[in-house]
Amino acid sequence: MAPHLSVRVTEPTQVGEARRAAVQLAHEMGFDDAATGRVALVVTELGTNLARHALQGRLLLAAGAGADGPMLEVLSLDAGPGMPEPARCLEDGYSTGGTPGTGLGAVRRQADEFSMFSQPGRGTVIAVRVRPPGAGQRRPAQPPGFRVGAVRLSAPGEQVCGDHWSFRADGVAAAVIVADGLGHGPQAAEAADAAIAVFDAAPDGTPPSRVIERAHETLRGTRGAAVAMATLDADAATVVFAGAGNVIGRLVSGVADRTLLSQHGTVGLQIRRVQDVRQPWPEHAVLVLHSDGLVSRWALDGEAAGLLQCDPVVLAGWLVRDHCRGRDDTTVVVVARR
Repeated sequence: MAPHLSVRVTEPTQVGEARRAAVQLAHEMGFDDAATGRVALVVTELGTNLARHALQGRLLLAAGAGADGPMLEVLSLDAGPGMPEPARCLEDGYSTGGTPGTGLGAVRRQADEFSMFSQPGRGTVIAVRVRPPGAGQRRPAQPPGFRVGAVRLSAPGEQVCGDHWSFRADGVAAAVIVADGLGHGPQAAEAADAAIAVFDAAPDGTPPSRVIERAHETLRGTRGAAVAMATLDADAATVVFAGAGNVIGRLVSGVADRTLLSQHGTVGLQIRRVQDVRQPWPEHAVLVLHSDGLVSRWALDGEAAGLLQCDPVVLAGWLVRDHCRGRDDTTVVVVARR
């Protein structure tokens, strides 16, 4: 998944800016006119809702591609007022602002995937994925044992993102990695990309510690990176984690919150011997990995149960909305069992 483009939408003229950015992205991805029209409608409706009703609204746009084909992801984030009856807001004809009340219903109809969470007084996150005709028909868009979502943002003013992540799965086994190149900009991106290349080349089942040690050798000559990786077993309900630097891992559910600690050091510069740590994966818990673009001391309170039932990218968007530092690259990856 490419980094998300963030477009602020707090007044009506910014809706057109978001739509033009989304249409350009769809054209670059090879979407046909019909699929591009669906993208334009989704962004227009979500942006209009933000401009009319929301506080601190913004849209995040990202291109993705994989075995299931190209996909354009749209996230709508706002800080309030929130929806007291989210399900009713999806019904045609329901409106709180004197409009025809077809906006969110139209968005859901145009989406290949749709998920949302809203809480009065806290705001709303809506996730939409649009694919061109024929995409995703050969295999499911998500691995069969897992649901995965991520938000990846470049530092303000940067054209490239110094963070990167990757995920792969085979049935009930999976592996995920987050790499945060030192600083930001092209040299940080070079280091992070090199770490991801080591992960992608490693055979399935390679322990996280071994991947990080290989990355340490590969990243010599770069500025280095913080790297954390986990292997996941859905049947055994376990997570094996290893990391070096300030990429943070958390296992979060409605009743528990366990931090997975990385050792000190920088991959490619100086690290101690990396240790794998095995942890139980509690029922209904999700794994969150994030770079230090997100503050480390975040918590889910009353909203936890509802968020954990949503698409993982909704939780990633909620965390970015509330806890992004706003001055560095930021990556949040959420993995849940199906």
